[in-house]
Amino acid sequence: MKDYYSILGVSRNASQEEIKKAFRRLARQYHPDLNPGNKEAEEKFKEINEAYSCLSDPTRRANYDKYGTSEGPMGNGFGFETHTTFTDIFEDIFEGFFGSFGFKKNRPVRGADLRYDLTITLEEAAFGIEKEIKFPRWQECFNCHGSGIKPGSSPINCSSCGGSGYIRYNQGFFSVSKTCTKCGGKGNIIKDPCPECSGMGKLKVEHTLNIKIPPGVDTGTRLKITGEGELGEFGGPRGDLYIFINVKEHDFFKRDGINLHCSVPISFVKAVFGGEIEVDTLDGKEKIFIPAGTPSGRIFKIKGKGMPRVGGTHRGDQIVTVYIEVPKKLNQRQRELLEEFARVSGEDIKRGSKSFKEKLKDIFSS
Repeated sequence: MKDYYSILGVSRNASQEEIKKAFRRLARQYHPDLNPGNKEAEEKFKEINEAYSCLSDPTRRANYDKYGTSEGPMGNGFGFETHTTFTDIFEDIFEGFFGSFGFKKNRPVRGADLRYDLTITLEEAAFGIEKEIKFPRWQECFNCHGSGIKPGSSPINCSSCGGSGYIRYNQGFFSVSKTCTKCGGKGNIIKDPCPECSGMGKLKVEHTLNIKIPPGVDTGTRLKITGEGELGEFGGPRGDLYIFINVKEHDFFKRDGINLHCSVPISFVKAVFGGEIEVDTLDGKEKIFIPAGTPSGRIFKIKGKGMPRVGGTHRGDQIVTVYIEVPKKLNQRQRELLEEFARVSGEDIKRGSKSFKEKLKDIFSS
């Protein structure tokens, strides 16, 4: 049994898009037009077509994974080996039975979608930003304008299909057609390919694009840019570009949906007597009032200083948790005053293995 996954160079759990990309890459590499007279390349191209014909069809792929054949345990009677989709079969049957049924070969094919991973800061995510990104994608060849033919030369009719782009077979009562493997459905063969694109009609170039990131995006947000994906085939439209956002972790803020959390130190004196402190927000400094006797771990809320929702105007809140900062070093006067405070409070600072300062640190950090 042929290993179709190995032929295309993909894993057994590959997505349809991954299978399609692998097929296109290999088909371009081994296409007979680009390898004239190379029998090995021609056989490889047929093998690639056969593998893609099976794995691109969900039913045939399921049969192949389960039974080792694309036809299932009893067979399906068609036995196509080259890349023939269900739509191709349907159209070819009716074209052969009723004559010309209005179907056209080389139908426009939409280009593949592209993905771009973009990392931004929390501030950029909060207020939105315009970014310039660069990524590789296919562009119509500037030299041959997409024809793949060397300027001044002309293609010749394919001898296998007579220029029709497909080959017709009789399948009992029906007349069935499939794409010509020699010309790839084009109906002609390029003898003098364009030197710039090697006959492909397109070039891989670095594309520059300015995109607007709306306020409120978060890690995992996906933005769709219509028509900025890969080049279509046979006049088909471009695919789309998907921007996947990653927001870097902030040194001060922790995001929770549309709310922001932060921890702010206050002195022992401020905790006891109360007073105002300044807190950093995304919009600048903001003052909050600390009541007298505030314990470590108390939470304060600054309304409307969080993150916005994408497409909305409302902003979340900033949640501030205060903790009492214990001084690492005390001068003589500070020590004397704290010891006096301890005596007045009935605290025996000489009893136990821990010093009064260490006890204070344990209390305020709890």
